[in-house]
Amino acid sequence: MPEAEIGPLDIVTAIGAILAASVPKECVAIFRDMLDRCGIDTFAAGEIDLRHRARSVFHVLDWPEDWRRYYFGSGLVNRDPLLSALEKRTGPFTWSELRADRTLPRLGTEALERAAEAGWTDGLVVPIPRGGQRVGIVSIVARRGMISQMQKLLLPPLCICFHVRLSGMVAGHDLPVPPAGLTGRELDCLPLVSKGYSDREIAAALNISVSTAHEHVENARKRFEAANRAELVAAAVSLGVIHF
Repeated sequence: MPEAEIGPLDIVTAIGAILAASVPKECVAIFRDMLDRCGIDTFAAGEIDLRHRARSVFHVLDWPEDWRRYYFGSGLVNRDPLLSALEKRTGPFTWSELRADRTLPRLGTEALERAAEAGWTDGLVVPIPRGGQRVGIVSIVARRGMISQMQKLLLPPLCICFHVRLSGMVAGHDLPVPPAGLTGRELDCLPLVSKGYSDREIAAALNISVSTAHEHVENARKRFEAANRAELVAAAVSLGVIHF
C-alpha cells in the first residue's frame, strides 16, 4: 500500500464535513472517501460491551458479504481478537502489532490467520473508551498492504469524529445488524419502554396483545442480559440503539 495521499489539512476538512453532515448516509460517504484515498478497503464502527458481549452494537458494517457471513456464521463475533484486545489496549493499534503480541490466545491467532487467508492483510483499530467495560470502536481494514505509520497517525482523529457523529444519528432499525439478535418487534418496543409505557400501553401502541408485548420486552431484556427494564433502557441508550 502506498503512503497515505492525505495530510493534516485533509483530515481537518473531512472532520468539518462529517460534523456538518445531517444524515448517516452522508456521514459514511465522507468517511468512505477518505479511506479510499488511503487504500483502505472496508470498515466497521460500533459500541462494544466487554462484560456483556451480546450487548455489542454495530452502527455501520461496510464489509463484503462473504466476510460478513463468516464473521457471524462461524461465531467469530464472540471471539474476535480485536475486541478482546480492547481489554488491555486503550490507544490505536494495528493488526500487525496484535500479531506480534505473544500473549494473544490461540483462538485469536487463528482468527487473524483466517482473516489473512481471506485477503485482509492489515487493519487499524481505534478504541474510544467510554468508562467501565464499554468501548466505542472504529476498525478499518486493508487488502493491498500494510497500514503505514502516517496513516496510524492521521486517521484516528477522523475515526473518532466519525464514530461520535454517526452514533448520534443511528438508532434502532437503521443498524446494519440487529443488536443482540433483537427482532424488529423487540426493537419497536424499546423506545416505548424508555418512555415508561406499561405492557398494556405498548400493546395499544403497536396493535398487539398485552401478552405479546410483555413477551417482546422480556425477550429484549434477556438478549441484552439486563436485570430489569431500567437496565435494559440504560444499555440500549448507552449503546445508541435508542435515543431520548
